[in-house]
Amino acid sequence: MEHKPATYSDLEALPDNVVGEIVGGVLHVSPRPAGPHAVAASRLGIELGGPFDRGRNGPGGWFILDEPELHLGEDVLVPDLAGWRRERMPSPPRTAAYTLAPDWVCEVLSPSTKALDRKEKLPVYAREGVRHVWFVDPEARTLEVFRLEGAKYSLLAMHSDSTFIRAEPFEAAELELAYLWGET
Repeated sequence: MEHKPATYSDLEALPDNVVGEIVGGVLHVSPRPAGPHAVAASRLGIELGGPFDRGRNGPGGWFILDEPELHLGEDVLVPDLAGWRRERMPSPPRTAAYTLAPDWVCEVLSPSTKALDRKEKLPVYAREGVRHVWFVDPEARTLEVFRLEGAKYSLLAMHSDSTFIRAEPFEAAELELAYLWGET
């Protein structure tokens, strides 16, 4: 029996307490993030927002958004964070969905989403030309930094524990990993 591809109406029919995405025609439904995931994503947005979105103690030039709904071809993805350089997107659209692929995305890994983020969503980001992808794992206390080179991502750095780091494309400011893990 042939499987019918998921549609946007399938996403709209989901309850509010889940996150729905369509990747490769398949509807993926995940629970809302647990505490460590929410802390890491929120705090990373705070850390990047000042220097890069607002230009406070940093170069500015970015829009950093929490959980934007990306409509990339037939796929509908919701990364934990995404960033667009302002020269590519001078102002965010007034619609709920973004059709312009971001310059950077961050996926905060959870046991329920880790495989989806790495195996299903990463190739879509590559196809759409997303230049940088970060994977943050609050349980393992790691931050992986990837750069798109050709059609594939190369791992630039694997940061761990509670150190201070600089990571592409936001190397102009130092990030404290302990803050992301909820330790400070």
